[in-house]
Amino acid sequence: MRDPAKERALAVVACGAGPARHVNILVELAQRSGWGVRVIATPSAMPFLDIRRLESATNISVRSEQQWEEPTRGRQLPDVDSVIIAPATFNTINKLAAGISDSYALTVVNDALGHGAPVVAVPFVNSDLAGRRPFRRSIELLREDGVRVIFGEEDDWSPYLPGTGDERLSAFPWSRALTEAEGATVRRAP
Repeated sequence: MRDPAKERALAVVACGAGPARHVNILVELAQRSGWGVRVIATPSAMPFLDIRRLESATNISVRSEQQWEEPTRGRQLPDVDSVIIAPATFNTINKLAAGISDSYALTVVNDALGHGAPVVAVPFVNSDLAGRRPFRRSIELLREDGVRVIFGEEDDWSPYLPGTGDERLSAFPWSRALTEAEGATVRRAP
């Protein structure tokens, strides 16, 4: 039986893009590697997710905007060793780079960055959006801030042509994201 207190804690932040339908792949890979996983979703990701399946696999509720604050306890942020944002949308990349925390998911990521936890982001955007200067600058800013962004020719993960995103779903680099998170994570002392 698993002992969550002895597991490394991984927050998987899913955004509203096609690969979110398959975030269970990342959850399963992480669990096999000894991670305790919690799934956090942006509001736009919720329709993509099989909530029941994810909660059954993790034994933790999927958190989203609806649970932003609990009035009797205030804001509750998870204590995590690492964060993977996958898929990361155009909107999330730009907001995160600007330091915006207008959702539970963004607050979790910004908090993790603030206390030095490794953060890996895997954008899933089309070439028209990826070509925008604000997006390119956001990728640069995140990398300067220590976020491992898997994106671009050097990472063998490039934007897709508009209207062809579904053709890229099976190639989404779930395993690579986990490998990057594991490589950057130092297990916390008990």
